[in-house]
Amino acid sequence: MFLWLVVAFFVDGIDGPLARRFEVEKNAPEFDGKLMDLIIDYLTYVFVPAYALFKSGLLPGWTGWISIIVITFASAMYFADTRMKTKDCSFSGFPGCWNMVVLVLFALSPNFWIILAIVMVLAVAMFVPLKFIHPVRTERWRAVSLPVALAWTFFAGWAAWVDFHPQSWAHWGLIATSLYLLFAGIAQQLIPARTRPLKAG
Repeated sequence: MFLWLVVAFFVDGIDGPLARRFEVEKNAPEFDGKLMDLIIDYLTYVFVPAYALFKSGLLPGWTGWISIIVITFASAMYFADTRMKTKDCSFSGFPGCWNMVVLVLFALSPNFWIILAIVMVLAVAMFVPLKFIHPVRTERWRAVSLPVALAWTFFAGWAAWVDFHPQSWAHWGLIATSLYLLFAGIAQQLIPARTRPLKAG
């Protein structure tokens, strides 16, 4: 399942450019590509990983129920929010990438209280004015962000391939790349972008 979710993560990074390249709006106007993208994203980024976390045994008893309800409901509200995108094609609030979060949780297997706290913090982060980058569409730092996202995909596939073996070096790669993708947008908010001076004449 996680190997397919990693593939879906990779495809999600290229489907938009491909749709624009082949002018889908012009050649298939009867289909709403943006709506289809949201439906697929909700299934692969939210519902499937939330269910996987619920059935994993990492969250016993009521904690599993609380997590799956919070993840699916908060994400549905976020996906319907017209303010989710910023002017630079980043996300306002945590963009509901639960597939990435759950994969890292499977790899690290922390205490269930830590998992529950992470779920709650990220659910709240969906509705606060914090910036989260899109590795492909956010232009600022893209020369770093895109390779990091590709590296995350590699480490995630590696970790899933070895069945999340605790001694795998993939875990360290996952932690490092996840921290960058999680905090790069917030860093951009704190570090103003340099403006190019206007040329005279």
